[in-house]
Amino acid sequence: MDKGKIVAVSVSDKKGTKKQNVPSAVLKENFGIIGDAHSGTLFRQVSLLAVESIDKIRGKGLDVKPGDFAENITTQGLDLIKLKIGDRLSVGDGAILEITQIGKNCHRRCAIYYQAGDCVMPKEGLFAKVLKGGIVKAGDSLEVID
Repeated sequence: MDKGKIVAVSVSDKKGTKKQNVPSAVLKENFGIIGDAHSGTLFRQVSLLAVESIDKIRGKGLDVKPGDFAENITTQGLDLIKLKIGDRLSVGDGAILEITQIGKNCHRRCAIYYQAGDCVMPKEGLFAKVLKGGIVKAGDSLEVID
């Protein structure tokens, strides 16, 4: 599916921690989410993870929620795993993200990995840069654009 919605928007002022859900966030062009620890980087300005991926870990008995994997935008309905580097997403009120990285190398195992024996962010999380800024909030639509 090329369309989905945003389930949650989450930020943290420190790297390596769970993110807190917020009502909305400002995506700044070539920067990321204002107030988030990962903003200002070149290629990993915004992170995305599908709630369907979070549900896999819930299925292993863990009580996890959006933001617990340190993702900024939790999506639903859009098959993030099928996206490729360079794909672009229209998000919220007209913001545009470009996928820059698929998955990540974890430098240290997180608590989720030790509890479930697995973590989805290294394989199913995506990173993007902000091509056009805007406001993003839970309930907004997102879709792949040409």
